[in-house]
Amino acid sequence: MRKGEMTRAAILDVALDLASRDGLEGLTIGLLADKMNMSKSGVFAHFGSREDLQLEVLKLYHRRFEQDVFYPSIKEPRGLPRLRAMFAHWVKRVSIEIASGCIYISGAVEYDDRPGPIREELVSMVGAWQSALLRAAQQAIEMGHLKADTDGQQLVYEMYGLILAVHHDARFLRIPGSVDRASIGFNRLIENHQS
Repeated sequence: MRKGEMTRAAILDVALDLASRDGLEGLTIGLLADKMNMSKSGVFAHFGSREDLQLEVLKLYHRRFEQDVFYPSIKEPRGLPRLRAMFAHWVKRVSIEIASGCIYISGAVEYDDRPGPIREELVSMVGAWQSALLRAAQQAIEMGHLKADTDGQQLVYEMYGLILAVHHDARFLRIPGSVDRASIGFNRLIENHQS
């Protein structure tokens, strides 16, 4: 990496931390410049606008999500082992994000009714993850690991609901044991659909 690329990567790391804590809307060039001990123009030179910075932060978050959750999961055999791995890695990541926050969830709250490139990027990223979960669920059905009449979309919906409940109960309400409850809920969900 050249110096400019290293500086840009360092800025994005700090920006991701700030956005995780304060949301994408809380991310400003000025705040980032202060954290990096740089001038605003120095930060601005790496990103054409605040929106470009926010989009790059989203992309970095998505890459890290894939590295932590998706890629380790697809090493597992297709079907139920892969679906279980996807949920387990997802819960593991969520348990870390309890302290910092999840960009997908905070971004959904910030941009649910605000059209534009940031919302489109968020929708695309979350949609890609939901599609991956649905593919894994459908493979589990096709391979006979889950009952033939299992509704894959409903299964993914309920998995997503468990994760949202963890964020709400563990991060907002600070209820101990929320992560364990999600795992118990997932196992019960799967048991209800197993052949």
